[in-house]
Amino acid sequence: MTFVSTAKPPLTPPENAFWFLFLKQRFLVIQEGESTRIPQTADLKKNNLSAQGHHFFGTLNDLPCYVWELGRDEIVPEALSAMELRQVFRRFDTDGVQAAGLAGHLLEWHRKHQYCSRCGKPNGDKEDERAKICPECGLINYPRLSPAIIVAVVRDGKILLAHSPRFPEDFYSVLAGFVEPGETLEDCVQREVLEEVGISVKNIRYFGSQPWPFPDSLMVGFTAEYAGGEIKEDGVEISHADWFPPDRLPRMPPKISISRELIDWFVEKVY
Repeated sequence: MTFVSTAKPPLTPPENAFWFLFLKQRFLVIQEGESTRIPQTADLKKNNLSAQGHHFFGTLNDLPCYVWELGRDEIVPEALSAMELRQVFRRFDTDGVQAAGLAGHLLEWHRKHQYCSRCGKPNGDKEDERAKICPECGLINYPRLSPAIIVAVVRDGKILLAHSPRFPEDFYSVLAGFVEPGETLEDCVQREVLEEVGISVKNIRYFGSQPWPFPDSLMVGFTAEYAGGEIKEDGVEISHADWFPPDRLPRMPPKISISRELIDWFVEKVY
């Protein structure tokens, strides 16, 4: 599959399209044996679904993609299965994940920006770009993007991994946190590590980035080296943290995530 993000819809109504359907923040898919696929126009017709208030957001394999939120009281046809978006990520390829993630991100934006925050009038969609515009006062709102850092800290052939109270009991990952106003990404790395586990870092290096639509994050990945201090968990974001060698790693994030990419980088680096 090849996904292209664009805000410019087709000039004529397409005969077939991909429909990214959501109900109560759960993603609706069609399960066929061991495979999972995105519903298409024929599936909607077959199940008597008529999309109202849908939004175009790109193309997948040259077919248009629309995101649509079903009414909260709408009955879901038996042919459709409701899943958490994170579950779907493990079943699609990279382009499918990108499309599903953007669909969820944009739906949240559409849901929260129906009205102008300055004058309260209903917003409209801007024709020449992906944005909301108020027809009364002209205020423009773009999709919200929340930058966050995620960092692999290394010390003497070991990686710093932490457990959060919101994680499953045996699940660990690298540290992450949101960027604050007026802060550089590197400043955020140093602050988050110090706040959450009480140590300082050095030699901060950019690693890569990943959109993470829960609901609108952009994860910016870094690697860093231990500089000093002893681990002291903050007890709020982090309940336990420790240094792990590559041959004794705990349960880790799935491969689709940049957190796992950072851990895999560490393993390859050591070995």
